[in-house]
Amino acid sequence: MLKYFISLEWKSFIRSASFKTNLFLKIMMVFGALWMIASFLLMGFGVYFIIEEQFNMEPFQVVNQVLIYYMAFDLVFRYFLQKMPVLNIKTLMYLPIKRKTIVNFAIGKTMISFFNVLHAFFFIPFSIVLIMEGFPVLQVMAWNLGIVGWIYCNNFINIFVNNKDVVFFAVIGVIGAMIGLQYFGVFDITQLTYPVFNAFYAIPYLAFVPVFLAVFFYKMAFTFFKNNLYLDSGLSVKHDIAETQDYSWLNRFGSMSTFLKNDIKLLRRNKRSKTTLLISVLFIFYGLLFFTGSVEAYEGPFWRVFAGIFISGGFLFTFGQFVPSWDSAYYPLMMSQNIRYKEYIASKWYLMVIATIVSTIISVFYLYWGWQAYAAVVVGAIYNIGVNSHMVLWGGAYIKTPIDLTTSKKAFGDKQAFNAKTLLLTIPKLVLPMAIYAVGHFTLGEVFGFALVAIAGFTGFLFKNKVFNIIEKVYKSEKYKTLAAYKQNN
Repeated sequence: MLKYFISLEWKSFIRSASFKTNLFLKIMMVFGALWMIASFLLMGFGVYFIIEEQFNMEPFQVVNQVLIYYMAFDLVFRYFLQKMPVLNIKTLMYLPIKRKTIVNFAIGKTMISFFNVLHAFFFIPFSIVLIMEGFPVLQVMAWNLGIVGWIYCNNFINIFVNNKDVVFFAVIGVIGAMIGLQYFGVFDITQLTYPVFNAFYAIPYLAFVPVFLAVFFYKMAFTFFKNNLYLDSGLSVKHDIAETQDYSWLNRFGSMSTFLKNDIKLLRRNKRSKTTLLISVLFIFYGLLFFTGSVEAYEGPFWRVFAGIFISGGFLFTFGQFVPSWDSAYYPLMMSQNIRYKEYIASKWYLMVIATIVSTIISVFYLYWGWQAYAAVVVGAIYNIGVNSHMVLWGGAYIKTPIDLTTSKKAFGDKQAFNAKTLLLTIPKLVLPMAIYAVGHFTLGEVFGFALVAIAGFTGFLFKNKVFNIIEKVYKSEKYKTLAAYKQNN
């Protein structure tokens, strides 16, 4: 049966309508994975000596102290990037396959994912160094077993967190509060968690506690999915009472008003899009890491531009990256109507521009940390409007990932509003303005660097119509590939 499921997964991959696009992006993801593996290996072999020589501290103690944050950020990292187990459940339920077999395979996929294997490239080299430095082999192995147990606890917790966004944001709030309290010297949570992680080494049999917890969470996940694996319960779509709004004030935009009204209704009514909107608001406060001096590595002038792009472009990156995937449910119907692609693209552009301007106005409090901080936000907004808004619309033609807005009601499903594919297309949008700023910064100073970034944004805005014509042609050429991709069930 395992061989049968693997065969289905492989056929689903190679027969997908967007196979060529997925193949290219997966190749890029492989290079990214290799880079992360190499980084973890270097850290694993080198962190002991760096802590000992550069900070004159006991390395094993320091690692145990920061493990609470390591595990917390691992959970956040999984939330955004790790895919939940997806299978074509409805078709499998007509076949003589036991429910527990389907559930075990789906959950088992997460256990061998890259997000679990990656940690081994840090902890195994670090453990080898510990043994070479004279630490007892048995105790080091017990400590590793305890860490593996916590990692798999994160794996299964992530399954439940993806079903409950409130829990995830609560975790984010707690992490932020703990970091803030420790930074200002009010309360240091590592003093409480250090004895827990160190106990796996000091008292080896305690390492089995997180392992038993991981088994417990696995049983919970298995029971939850098995109990909801019915067409008339977990797989059914819940129908809510519809509410209507006129939005007549948008009629001034002419034929584009229809698309603008649809997008506003989407943002107001759907859980997934509302979560995306909330995340874009949180992006506004991302600059606190850069402008307050709380992170020494972010004190360089180039990072100000990086922060400015993120602060003003939160909505652009979270919502705009998935145009036209937000409309995938009724995209075939739209394409059968007498509408112009250019009007459809322009409506999305106006929505992103309005959100960018609002974010820039709200971010005026960054003036407290100097004019350079808010200047970075303003020029970042100009660049987002003139350049990045066009790039996300262009990239959307190739991201043929349908968004099922009812996914959160299912037992299995992809609940992410963000994935590794969109991350790969986001990188050029962030690196290019930093490079433009660097040219000005190293020639005539920071003011000229800000000016060059703003000029690039204004230039993109002036050529908006020509760029829209190019994007329109791309959307037309990809139209039927996109329609075929949106018909895929996985």
